[in-house]
Amino acid sequence: MSIEFMTVAMFVTLIVAITLGHPLAYTLAAVATLFGLIDNGFSIPMLFYMFANNTWGLMDNYTLVAIPLFILMAQLLDRSKVSEALFESLYIVLGGLKGGLGLAVVVVCTVFAATTGIIGASVVAMGLLATPALIGKGYQKELASGIICASGTLGILIPPSIMMVVFGGLTGMKETSVGNLFAGAILPGIMLAGLYFLYILIRCNINPKLGPPISKSEASNYTYLQKWGMTLKSLLPPLVLILAVMGTILAGVATPTEAAGLGATGALILALFSKKLSFQVLKESAYATLKTTSMVMMLFIGGKFFSVVFLSMGGGDVVADLLIGSGMSSWTILAIMMLIVFFMGMFIDWAAILLVTVPIFMPIAMELGFDPLWFSMLMCVNLQTSFLTPPFGYALFYFKGVAPQGYTMMHIYRGIMPFILLQLLSIAILCMFPAIVTWLPGIFFGS
Repeated sequence: MSIEFMTVAMFVTLIVAITLGHPLAYTLAAVATLFGLIDNGFSIPMLFYMFANNTWGLMDNYTLVAIPLFILMAQLLDRSKVSEALFESLYIVLGGLKGGLGLAVVVVCTVFAATTGIIGASVVAMGLLATPALIGKGYQKELASGIICASGTLGILIPPSIMMVVFGGLTGMKETSVGNLFAGAILPGIMLAGLYFLYILIRCNINPKLGPPISKSEASNYTYLQKWGMTLKSLLPPLVLILAVMGTILAGVATPTEAAGLGATGALILALFSKKLSFQVLKESAYATLKTTSMVMMLFIGGKFFSVVFLSMGGGDVVADLLIGSGMSSWTILAIMMLIVFFMGMFIDWAAILLVTVPIFMPIAMELGFDPLWFSMLMCVNLQTSFLTPPFGYALFYFKGVAPQGYTMMHIYRGIMPFILLQLLSIAILCMFPAIVTWLPGIFFGS
């Protein structure tokens, strides 16, 4: 069989298997096994050696040790209720503005994103905490759901992010090391949070009924100094943790893996000082960390099998020849790759998309002369949309699970549409101004 036929058949088989509802990690591994046997003349020992060698390479990757440590940090922070104290103070400080409670959610989620990369924890925590307050103050259902779902996904982009750790471990390039990715993601993450902030502020000032302010009597119960004292008190613990994790990485004092260990220790101390630490909390955090880490690593192994077989049979060359040899401009090819990632995000988990597309698209991007760090960040911002895009955006279902009665999926779908457009706008801005990505890595790491 020709390489072209095998390439198309492998992707079609994968799509059909996913559509039938089979677990993604095992589907990737099964499709890889089937086509690996066909390509190797049904030589089981050869295929076993290929898979064993790549699995050992994954297990021996020191960078990936950061994954369970960052997950443990997120689980402990989720149970220490750091976000609750911050939201309660910002509720008073920003609540008097039109759309002020929505702005408070964006700020809390941005700070929370810089301490944890677990989307489910952010969306569920803010859904339980902020939705009753937003709806109780008369916020439109669609706007409230859009704010929480979109802001909750910032954790996958703003470092420390598990996606960046996986990306860095997957490429193994100096230019796209975890440290460079973390530094490169800071400004795009803040920019995206700023776009959400401006959108809510402008839209609620145009139509105050969408996000009315809290009553003057409620806001006047506190003096100016009391308001900012509350905010600083609740903001200080997460800022110290952010400085401990990101500061040590950017200063070159610690590797991302070492900083992850420091972050997990810091989260443990925060839980202790907030009087939320108990044996039950430790047990639940450890168990949740085990489950999430196992899921990520199984996806990593299955995706690695798939990409190894696909590239070994020449599928990467087929895709590269199709795009580069088409005569299209480099920007058109970039747009096609971004569209493929965007549409895959509607149906497939971000980790699987990374594992399937990065080994294929990264060589093409470098062949076209694109900066690998900049291209990586475009991919990561694009993958953030996968949590919001219907029909299978994970953040939408996380929110629906904790939403008050009366919320339908159509409320949520309509609510997230403007925020998806803002995410696409941020990709366009990064294309026009690559220095947003490359400036900080150049300062900290000289790359």
